[in-house]
Amino acid sequence: MNGCSVKKYIPEDELLYTGAEVKIENEGEVEDVKNIKQQAEAVLRPEPNSKFLGMRPGLYFHYKAQQENPGFINKFFNKRIGEEPVYASDVELNEVEDIILNRMENKGFFYSRVSSAMNENEEKQIAEAVYTVNLPKPYLLENYEVEESDTIGVYQEIQNSISETVIEPGMRFDLTELKRERERIEADLMQKGYYNFNPQFLIFEADTNQYNNRKFDLYLRLKQEVPREAAIPYRVEKVNVYPNYVIDSDSIQRDTVRLEGKNYIQEEIFFRPDRLDPYILIEKGKLYSPEDSRYTSRRLTSIGAYKFVNIRYDEIDSLMTDTSGVLEANIFLSPLNKRSLRAELQAVTKSNDFAGPTLALTYANRNLFHGGEILNLTGKFGYEWQIASGDDRSLSSILVGAEADIIFPRMLFPFDINFDNDWFKYSIPKTKVGVGFNYLSRSELFRMYSITGSYGYLWRANRFITHELTPGSINYVSLGQKTEEFEEILRRNPYLRQSFNQQFIAGLLYSFTYNGMVDANRTHQFFVNANLDLAGQLVDLISGGGDEEPKKFLGLEYAQYAKLDTDIRYHWKVGSDHKIATRLFAGYGLPYGNSDIMPFSKQYFSGGPYSVRAFRIRSLGPGAYDPSNSESGINSYFDQAGNVRLEANVEYRFPIINVLKGAVFADAGNVWHTQDVEDLEEGQDYNEEYIEKGRFGSDFLKEFGAGVGFGLRVDIQNFIIRFDLAAPVRTPWLEEGNRWRFDYDDPVLNFGIGYPF
Repeated sequence: MNGCSVKKYIPEDELLYTGAEVKIENEGEVEDVKNIKQQAEAVLRPEPNSKFLGMRPGLYFHYKAQQENPGFINKFFNKRIGEEPVYASDVELNEVEDIILNRMENKGFFYSRVSSAMNENEEKQIAEAVYTVNLPKPYLLENYEVEESDTIGVYQEIQNSISETVIEPGMRFDLTELKRERERIEADLMQKGYYNFNPQFLIFEADTNQYNNRKFDLYLRLKQEVPREAAIPYRVEKVNVYPNYVIDSDSIQRDTVRLEGKNYIQEEIFFRPDRLDPYILIEKGKLYSPEDSRYTSRRLTSIGAYKFVNIRYDEIDSLMTDTSGVLEANIFLSPLNKRSLRAELQAVTKSNDFAGPTLALTYANRNLFHGGEILNLTGKFGYEWQIASGDDRSLSSILVGAEADIIFPRMLFPFDINFDNDWFKYSIPKTKVGVGFNYLSRSELFRMYSITGSYGYLWRANRFITHELTPGSINYVSLGQKTEEFEEILRRNPYLRQSFNQQFIAGLLYSFTYNGMVDANRTHQFFVNANLDLAGQLVDLISGGGDEEPKKFLGLEYAQYAKLDTDIRYHWKVGSDHKIATRLFAGYGLPYGNSDIMPFSKQYFSGGPYSVRAFRIRSLGPGAYDPSNSESGINSYFDQAGNVRLEANVEYRFPIINVLKGAVFADAGNVWHTQDVEDLEEGQDYNEEYIEKGRFGSDFLKEFGAGVGFGLRVDIQNFIIRFDLAAPVRTPWLEEGNRWRFDYDDPVLNFGIGYPF
């Protein structure tokens, strides 16, 4: 720290500026002094040099780079984070005083007084500015009304709009609120067809002459010479749609198709008009509506086939009258490349010490049947080997997979259903159909085949809420060839064997998401994701039951269960780029009917970069079970899962330098099972400790695993590369009374893409 000090570089006749303080002296009654102070602090100039852990690295490397032989490192860091010094002589106190005074008057504190001083510390060669703001009693609103105007039509609409105003008697004079009121009225008039209206045509006048106790009347009036075009509503007379628009292509001969009062103009059928028409809310004969334009643009963009959507309105002067105007709407749609091929190479490392590359190739067709359908075909191949198996065995895995899905930008049903168009005004639901096949061969253990199929709908209700419903979902997993070693693992753990038995899963999935974090500037941000997974009900009904146990459908033993989980997140912005992020997760799976245990692929696990980071993936739980006591002969990767999961996380995020961010965090959680398995398969051994210590009970709070740590994140335009180092502070499988122990000598390094929550 001493070596990075910048004091020795500060010129003798200068003092380093360290910032400013605002003091509020309140003469009158002001309720939101804190907010007023923040308003004043927002205009302080200039910004002092940034600090990190008491040092000023940006300023330090700037000074070092100015030396005769700065060296490569100093020049490199100066280019990346260097900052010009800010001295006390750079501060214009009088100018800042005037700006603060202006802000106070804009907030209704007329006749305020602002004074300033520079506190200097010659010994440390630093200086701080202090601004003292004396606030008098503010001016409060008594009456608010609209002055009559000769422009009768628009005046009446403004008068009607006042009923929705947020300006009320008793509020303090606030220039920001007055501007907001003008913009609100403008938006209301535009929605009623006043295409050319502008908030600059509205003027507020405040009258204090009627009072002697700091009150005022507020009058809203139209300017004397408002253009005729701004005072009349406009209707849409013509709608032209260009489904395959290319810039500078007007000379090309095109065909025109007339549908629902719109002209679809294209050289050849790129996008079928009957498929495109439901996305367009702009219609002939309707008043101009910016809301219809926004929704139309959003709906067309959501199809996924277009790169640009441009809506332009042209006035038809020859049809304009004294009471109304006429518009021609032109919708230009510039498509993306119809076909694309993407190659993706992944480097994978897992908690069971397997690592290796995976190659995936994806072919996409963005307009398959000329209705915006998107086809994705993916093939992948992966090879992994166990880099630290602990013995002479050479374990490896081969993964081969193929997936195909097609997304229809509309709802498809086997029968006709009529929906209210207002339900889907924000966006039209999409239909997604997908199939997949995967083959996994893990040497010396097993071979596994899986087939998946799904049919469902995705719908964005508004900018915050998304619904995803998959009424048809099939997942079939078959264990092929099994080695004696894996058979021994299953023999010692009948709970695990049962979870592998029923791998034909057919059911329904529903997901609800509320994402309030799209408003990144909000102080308080919420996120909620809830998922419901039901399996086996329809299959059980179709199969007609029967006396056999377990029941089968098409010769396959099927699973029955209900699974519900929720993920709740709350982010609190405590300053610029500073945030406290919290998360709660709770999930429960209930097997019933044809199932005694949840299928292995549907069970929960804990640990890893998006969970309790002080423990590796699948290394925590269930309950107080000690994974080192596993009798499987290899690691207990398969064992450590359950049908109950509870987790809580908290993280403080802060900036460090430029794209480098930091965090300190604490995580806690675990998984448990709720089924007894002693009698599932008589005559087989089972791990009593696993059954007893992994069961969910009244002492579950004592079985939470917990850890703390810190992280570094590289944030490049919201692409996050994350490194989190964590260590356990509470290990659930230790003896009670000895579980709280900070194992700082056994940390876990997590790598992830994106924030954990």
